Amino acid sequence: MSDPGAVFRALHRPGDPFILANAWDAGSARMLAALGARAIATSSAAQAFTLGLPDGSLTRDQALAHAQDLVAATQLPVSGDFEDGWGDAPETVAETVRLAAEAGLAGISIEDTPHPDAAHYDRDLAIERIHAGAAAARALPRDFVFCARADGVMNGRYDLHEALARIAAFDAAGADVLYVPLPGDLAALERVCTATSKPVNVLAAGPLARHDRAALAQAGAARISLGSALARVTHAAIRDAGIAMFRDGDFTPLTRGMPGAEVDAMLTDTGPRT
Repeated sequence: MSDPGAVFRALHRPGDPFILANAWDAGSARMLAALGARAIATSSAAQAFTLGLPDGSLTRDQALAHAQDLVAATQLPVSGDFEDGWGDAPETVAETVRLAAEAGLAGISIEDTPHPDAAHYDRDLAIERIHAGAAAARALPRDFVFCARADGVMNGRYDLHEALARIAAFDAAGADVLYVPLPGDLAALERVCTATSKPVNVLAAGPLARHDRAALAQAGAARISLGSALARVTHAAIRDAGIAMFRDGDFTPLTRGMPGAEVDAMLTDTGPRT
């Protein structure tokens, strides 16, 4: 795949969303590709879980090394969940974009919330950061999809009205994709999609996870990401089996696993799905 950014960009069609499958290691990426994923994303929370760390604990070097592993795992384009870009300054966001491209990523998303603090950048600084990241993306020698996130509704730091103002400003600042995680119900999602002329990412979590792809498409979504949800499904399986084993001496949950041969077959099926 000579230009993963161009392949990735072509997937973004408002009203016809693709599923951006967040993986946490090479094995999960290969399984998702074998199941029909058309693009892979990292998940900062899911990666942190694999390291025994809480969400928000990763360094940029850790995220970049992990991204390279996922890029090498399949022939699909990979997008990076890159938190706040690991620095407050707009120049740091621009540097993170350049490093992400060097790692082979097709794009990244950048939040308007610094980690590990749950506060948010004021709107003017948030816009400057997105402008710097978008400018760095456009200066690259190949295509690169830059997604701007307004996380304050999800974090309880500002309301949907402020989120809509932010994504409109992020649109004007050059972001390629806009993203308001957990904006509310379908009506709120429709407001997000109509507030920008750019493709909108939807997180399949909270109330929106109760709706199918067709409903999210009708609301105007261009892509549907999983965040750490799929990784947390696997952690739920570990928890449930562990409780059964260590509390009750019950091993029957282990009988629900996939046959090893089927796993092996999926791990060797890494062909492109685009």
